[in-house]
Amino acid sequence: MLVGAEAGALTGTALIAIIAMLGCAAEWFAGTGFTESLLPFAGSVLLLTLTGSLALRLWWWLRARLQPRVAPLPALLALGLLGGAGWFASSDMFRRELANLRSLVGGTEEAERAAIAHQVFAAYRRSDLTQMQRLLERAQAYLPVIRQAAEANGVDEEVLVGIGAAESSFSPRDSKDGGRGLFQITAPPKGAIEAVKQQLGTDRPDPFNHRHNAFLGAATLRHYLRDMEGDLFLGLLAYNIGPRNGGLRSIMNQYGARDFVTIQPYLKNLPRDYPIRVLTAALAYRLWRIDGKLPRYEEGSNARHIQAVGIPGLGETLRASRKGGAEPPA
Repeated sequence: MLVGAEAGALTGTALIAIIAMLGCAAEWFAGTGFTESLLPFAGSVLLLTLTGSLALRLWWWLRARLQPRVAPLPALLALGLLGGAGWFASSDMFRRELANLRSLVGGTEEAERAAIAHQVFAAYRRSDLTQMQRLLERAQAYLPVIRQAAEANGVDEEVLVGIGAAESSFSPRDSKDGGRGLFQITAPPKGAIEAVKQQLGTDRPDPFNHRHNAFLGAATLRHYLRDMEGDLFLGLLAYNIGPRNGGLRSIMNQYGARDFVTIQPYLKNLPRDYPIRVLTAALAYRLWRIDGKLPRYEEGSNARHIQAVGIPGLGETLRASRKGGAEPPA
């Protein structure tokens, strides 16, 4: 048992160290030049490999001398190293290096995620937090049914709250364009209507009923996420555009666009900021749940804290969309 604990602790420590070192290298040697960036980075990887080999040999040397004296000592020392590595992994420095490594490995997908994330953080920074807090207080009455609708349709509850905030500010009403209720339901896809019929055991979902409305909103989001192959940004944009003009998929095909970077220039007359507004409200809801308040972005170390909390739904969605694996469960 001690050998297993020792091996696990050393493995965990090594993984944290490797991530930190590669993150540092990615930051130091950022760029596209061969001699300025690529070659030094490759050299740092080689150096990391050699250092790891030497560290392993040193451990076996040390272990051979410690174990005869006190048998559990190597395992205890390994667990101590893991504890120190775990403490480091919770630091802002490690989060920064992890972000550097994600940018390096993630490529285009990670660049997209980071670009969207910083648009959301900037939108949160500009938000009237007093008004946002009032909105979230109004949302409390609807959260149980939103949670049920999200679970039934396999979508993110926090993102669904963000949609409700963007659509109605949690003041259910009918709008001039025909939208109804919490999620401003207009023309939900037939598949979404059929799904809600089964989920609620009703022959005709009523968008004037808050529960039905929330389930229709969740089922509609699920439909558009599938249509956009799991891409959250595009799924939210498609939700807002709806079926008019053939829907977002038709617009993308018309212009040869494949992602949010290539579709944004063509959205002059369409709600290009809608996904940002949804995710900003979702972020505020997450912060409200975690902190019990909405911290101001520019005060103290709040920016780092808010970025560490992360944006609902944005962690793996864009990456999954490129692999075709983001279909919500039925």
